[in-house]
Amino acid sequence: MIMGFTGFSIAWMRAETVYDVGFAPSCVLRWVALGLFFLVAVLYAAKAVKYPGAVREEFTHPVKQAFGPTISIGMILLSIALLHDAPRLSFWLWSIGTVLHLALTLYVMSSWMHHTKYEITHMNPAWFIPVVGNILVPIAGVHHAPTEVSWFFYSVGLFFWPVLTAILFYRLIFHTSLPERFVPTLFIFIAPPAVGFIYWYNLGGQVDAFAHVLYGVALFFALLLAVQANYFVRLKFFLSWWAYSFPLAALTIATLIMAKETGLGCYRVLGVVLLAVLTLLIVLLLVRTAIAVARREICVEGH
Repeated sequence: MIMGFTGFSIAWMRAETVYDVGFAPSCVLRWVALGLFFLVAVLYAAKAVKYPGAVREEFTHPVKQAFGPTISIGMILLSIALLHDAPRLSFWLWSIGTVLHLALTLYVMSSWMHHTKYEITHMNPAWFIPVVGNILVPIAGVHHAPTEVSWFFYSVGLFFWPVLTAILFYRLIFHTSLPERFVPTLFIFIAPPAVGFIYWYNLGGQVDAFAHVLYGVALFFALLLAVQANYFVRLKFFLSWWAYSFPLAALTIATLIMAKETGLGCYRVLGVVLLAVLTLLIVLLLVRTAIAVARREICVEGH
């Protein structure tokens, strides 16, 4: 949820520099995202105090474990969103989030290498989160630390992205389908190339050949999932629906960069379409989540 809403606020920040929208919703959205982060953090801290065994179980579970690094990724995204409004706060969010994410990445990958419980059916797109989340670090990292730090995290994410993609495609093609509640996580395929494009652009300040390759891969995955829209709209609501949001936000930001740098009308139109879809999606997710909370349908096993 935090990743998706923060990505949404960053997408609007980018749109305000590309289009003459006449208003700046991102000024409010990024602070709302920070408030949501602290709300969820307080609730999870209370859970850790009251039910420490449940938290330990989550961080050792073969599937739930991959979602732990969303905490550090949320902090890193907030550091990007607040980079210009609150540079000191951005620095501390980035610093703590980066150290925490490195620790969580090492922890999760170590558990992958020394285990007695993992099976191919445990593999799902959420496994991208711990490792490929490293690609996000450099976006604000180039402003907060030496460039070598950013290159280190970028190289880790860029190396393991195709490795995990190959394993996941093997699982999808030759083994049973994903459980229904994990199907929305297929959208995570869009995120690594889209985020990789954003950092590559920030590094060089231009859309070069490699940037075109990264953007093309992200766009292809979006098209691949778009042609399956009828399948996704029939799914029952799960909190995993939030997996739609951040990848779509990353693709929207990448498209807006393409629109600004190439000046091509097709990218400008696509940017508007994606931003509109993303906005409607975030509204839908907030409403459906609020309804689920009211009905006590979340934070229960299997949801």
